[in-house]
Amino acid sequence: MLLFFVLAGETPPRDSIIRLPAPDTVGRVTVEQTLLRRRSVRNYADKPLTLGDLGQVLWAAQGKTGKDYGRTAPSAGATYPMELFVVAGNVSGLEQGIYQYQSEGHCLRPVVSGDRRRELAGAALGQTCIQKAPAVLVLCAEYKRTTGRYGERGERYVHIEAGHIGQNVHLQCEALGLGTVMIGAFVDSAVQRVLGIRLAPLYIMPFGYKRK
Repeated sequence: MLLFFVLAGETPPRDSIIRLPAPDTVGRVTVEQTLLRRRSVRNYADKPLTLGDLGQVLWAAQGKTGKDYGRTAPSAGATYPMELFVVAGNVSGLEQGIYQYQSEGHCLRPVVSGDRRRELAGAALGQTCIQKAPAVLVLCAEYKRTTGRYGERGERYVHIEAGHIGQNVHLQCEALGLGTVMIGAFVDSAVQRVLGIRLAPLYIMPFGYKRK
């Protein structure tokens, strides 16, 4: 089992960082088409995701779009309170495990090895779509990054930002021919134990190719 280097304040070995393919910033599906087709999807085909698909979804969620500031989702005061974790179970070229997405460098840092989808599904009241999806995105927040600037109202800004990110992910999945669903029913402390974090989990989003 790998240590969670980020919370421990340590830097992982350089060779443990997994570089993701560069994101596609052109695409072939219009925003209007993705809005029309977007639906919550809980049934996924038994087909692996590509590393490119995974990277594209993560970029849509929190990818950098500027040299200093600027990401794909707006953040109050550019405080960026969100941290994204991927629970990977069936992604080509990626070992099963939990990874943290790093916007800077568009890469993944390993957190825990092994397939943790069943454990995460248990933390989400037994929702089987989490266990069966090839990958699961977990959106977590460090509130003090935003409340430190805006006080109590910063909590609202964090939740608004979570909505921005969720919609980005939904639309990007649709553009890739994938499906996803927003899950908010889970036990926070149980999700934290699975991920090995102290951050606040806000959304769980399993995603994969739609079952026909």
